[in-house]
Amino acid sequence: MQSNNPVFRRSAEFNGSAANAHGQQTYAGGAGYGYDQGQYGNGDPSTWDMSRATGPGSTPTRRMTIDSVVQSAAITLGVVILSALATWIVIGDVATDVGASRAMMLAFVGSIAAFGLSLVNSFKRVVSPALVLVFAVAEGVAMGAISKVFDSFAGGGVVTGAVIGTFAAFAGTLAAYKVLNIQVGDKFRKFVVAAMFGMLGLGLMELLLSAFGAELGLFGFGGLGILFAVAGLVLGVFMLILDFDYVEQGIRFGIDERESWRAAFAMTVSLVWIYTNLLRLLAIFSQD
Repeated sequence: MQSNNPVFRRSAEFNGSAANAHGQQTYAGGAGYGYDQGQYGNGDPSTWDMSRATGPGSTPTRRMTIDSVVQSAAITLGVVILSALATWIVIGDVATDVGASRAMMLAFVGSIAAFGLSLVNSFKRVVSPALVLVFAVAEGVAMGAISKVFDSFAGGGVVTGAVIGTFAAFAGTLAAYKVLNIQVGDKFRKFVVAAMFGMLGLGLMELLLSAFGAELGLFGFGGLGILFAVAGLVLGVFMLILDFDYVEQGIRFGIDERESWRAAFAMTVSLVWIYTNLLRLLAIFSQD
């Protein structure tokens, strides 16, 4: 079984698991991230041939650790935050025509760039730390502009609340994952990925309809908008659970340290997903 997560699917480290004769989930060479059996042959990580995972004629000299994941994630999120702050300052006062048009332009450009780079990073076989950081810059620009717009009509408390709530969701999900010993199965992975693409499809359809003056109300402040935002928030938490599982399995089976950047990218996507939906919910509930 290959990984169903589009972020991890293209990684050689995250592909090729199977099931044993008893129907229990096993992984090629014992790894949860999908090496083929011919590559590793048995469950002892010390016997694996890593050259086919990292490229011809190369073997990983350093393995993924919790420190490498934390470091990569901290750098990536730091770039997002700094980029968002810089965008917030550059926009100025959105109450003016110049500020409003600047905010909309930066939100549009940042979102398109972040979406395109997320596709590149998701389907790139060998993760590129530089591309992950460029994605973080684009995502930060989009988040800074969107946050500025929400701050202008819903009040400054919604942005602060969304930031705090996002990190609280991260901490709470991580605690639940460890304390409750959550086990991620194939059905759960398929459900989360299908739901993610489903919500993306609905969002794109809503944008296309709005361009022709027709809307479903998915991004509105009505009941359907609240339902869509809540569903997105819950889905973001599920995406984090997938991320934690991949990191845990990657560390357990000693995949290449470079894959820490892929994990950092995935967690950044999940946190941004949570933040945007939480921001929308707080803005909706802040209205009279």
